[in-house]
Amino acid sequence: MALALLCSGQGRQHAGMFDLTGAAPAARGVFDHAALLLGEDPRTWVRHATDEQRCVNRTAQVLCVVQAIAAHAALRSLLPRRLCVAGYSVGELAAWAVAGLLPVQAALDLAVTRAQAMDAASGGAQGMLFVRGLPLADIQALCQGRQAAVAIVNPGQAWVLGGRLTDLAAIATQAEHHGANRVASIPVSVASHTFLLADAVAPFANELHQAAPPTARATPGIRLFSGIDAQAVLNVDEGLNKLARQIAEPIQWEQCLQACVEAGATAFLELGPGRALTDMAASAFPRVPARSLDDFRTLQGVSDWLARIPD
Repeated sequence: MALALLCSGQGRQHAGMFDLTGAAPAARGVFDHAALLLGEDPRTWVRHATDEQRCVNRTAQVLCVVQAIAAHAALRSLLPRRLCVAGYSVGELAAWAVAGLLPVQAALDLAVTRAQAMDAASGGAQGMLFVRGLPLADIQALCQGRQAAVAIVNPGQAWVLGGRLTDLAAIATQAEHHGANRVASIPVSVASHTFLLADAVAPFANELHQAAPPTARATPGIRLFSGIDAQAVLNVDEGLNKLARQIAEPIQWEQCLQACVEAGATAFLELGPGRALTDMAASAFPRVPARSLDDFRTLQGVSDWLARIPD
């Protein structure tokens, strides 16, 4: 069996996001280092924080990376040897640590660096918008002449756009008039994966290359995919450049899911927070089992589910 691990992006942080992994001894170091970055243990902080506080860009990026890395640490002994790993937005940074290409502490530190670079480049008054049910040509036409662009290409004509808040509001109204099935704002305060954040790419690329070990190699049996083109990371330097570029270039998530299946994945497991990626995978590949860590009450439950996955 080859399992596809999906590392989630921002937007689904919640008070109980560490319930399954918080007590895992293997994840203790992850939470300890995250506490230094957040000023408090994330396991307790998420419980008393408001939804708005959990969605502040710097905090949200750290929380999402913590979640994926802690989940992988807690599950490592239960996982099959053959893994595909893909990350959605900031989840791709976590995916590099899961694949063994970045040290855990470095990945957590880089979540802060990434958020700060994006905030500095944004100039404020930016956001992201979800639109489902319109063809790409219509979406591009709605963005034409505006400070907005397609940020993430999801399966089933489900688009994430990034841009100036005023432009996104106008696009939302027009998308509804064009017959979009769903239009919703996303609780992210920067125009991720669009040209509006181009100034963040070079500074983050520099930090990535300094943090990656010069002899970095993926853990044997693990295949990592880049978000902007769904290609397997075979050259670390090229992969790091793509990881930086995705700040200002669209994520091809539909292609990433397809790449996992073509690489032999027989199941998807989303590390969380949330289950948005699970729903996308299940919709695009209904014959491939897909679950999120948020679906389970215990790690043993995850183990039992994995044991039932066919080779």
